[in-house]
Amino acid sequence: MSLALSELRRKALEHVEPVVELTQRICAIPSPTGDEFQRAEFVASLMRQRGYQPEMDEIGNVYVRRGARGTGPVLMLLAHTDTVFPAGTPLKIERDGDVVRGPGIGDNCLSVASMVHLLDMLDELGHVTDVDIVAVANVGEEGLGNLRGARAAVERYRSDLGAVIAIDGRFGSIVNAAVGSRRWRISVHGPGGHSFGSFGSPSAIHGLGRIIADIAALEVPREPKTTFNVGVIEGGTSVNTIAPIATALLDMRSVDVAALDRLTEQARAIVERSAGPGLRAEIEVLGERPAGRIALDAPLVQLATECLRWLGTEPRYTASSTDANIPLSLKIPAVCVGVTHSERTHTVEEWLSIPPIGNGLSQLLRLSIEACALLARG
Repeated sequence: MSLALSELRRKALEHVEPVVELTQRICAIPSPTGDEFQRAEFVASLMRQRGYQPEMDEIGNVYVRRGARGTGPVLMLLAHTDTVFPAGTPLKIERDGDVVRGPGIGDNCLSVASMVHLLDMLDELGHVTDVDIVAVANVGEEGLGNLRGARAAVERYRSDLGAVIAIDGRFGSIVNAAVGSRRWRISVHGPGGHSFGSFGSPSAIHGLGRIIADIAALEVPREPKTTFNVGVIEGGTSVNTIAPIATALLDMRSVDVAALDRLTEQARAIVERSAGPGLRAEIEVLGERPAGRIALDAPLVQLATECLRWLGTEPRYTASSTDANIPLSLKIPAVCVGVTHSERTHTVEEWLSIPPIGNGLSQLLRLSIEACALLARG
């Protein structure tokens, strides 16, 4: 079945207000990373109401398959259900004209709502895509979730996976490069003691400080962009106690696998040598996100580009850490696209703009239909 672009545009605009309403309902359900089941159950209920048979795996991913082929390549959609906000965070959601505010409203409640309504739009249009679509509301994208939802989804469909569209971020951007990361907890242990009576005994805090100072002195390339950051430090028991333990959380990132490997080796060497005599340093790996890239001239990227230009938007090609990291690292064609503009992301003052949603849904609808056709052509 062939659909006119004007028909896709009309259908997308019809769904703007329903998407905004559903986004607010999703946002009202707490979903911190690692505790996404309440929101997952809600998404599953939405799918059942629409006549689908959702499946939920043991970690909380919700899967819906649209199409009855059962074999051949599939197009996977990923929209993560988790947020950065801990349990107990007040979820105050407000609409003020063309703006909706709420913790996680844009990252990533809007994307989940948009994915649900994408299936609605396809159903209302009566369109049978050229390959099946697997829509996944997945867990574990934020923080130390380590992309476990995307990993599980890709692994589940690995043999049939033709391409992946992650829904996240800002309308107008095409994420075609995955920023890889390594996250460590560095712990330094020592004998401790009284600050006066045991003066001279090595302090875990002092040793950790030497490690951090040496890491801070590392030189990393600007191209490919490579970064590091010590974001949290903890340790000690009182002002007059020589600290027996101190810890730090280290984040290392790069768009290039080799550059990230070099930084990791340098940081490991510093941890092993810099704490000082009488102290023991350890590394606990908290997370690893793989790097990857899809070329700008790849068919899926060119298709995403055409969808934006159709809407009068010149695309911005960016590197980011998203659910698309997983397929990109495995050489599976993948992009990440957004539905609107959000600001103050990862704060309780987060807000999104409603007017661009019509374009965002139009982009997503056309991209999904034509990506399916692309996969069918082989």
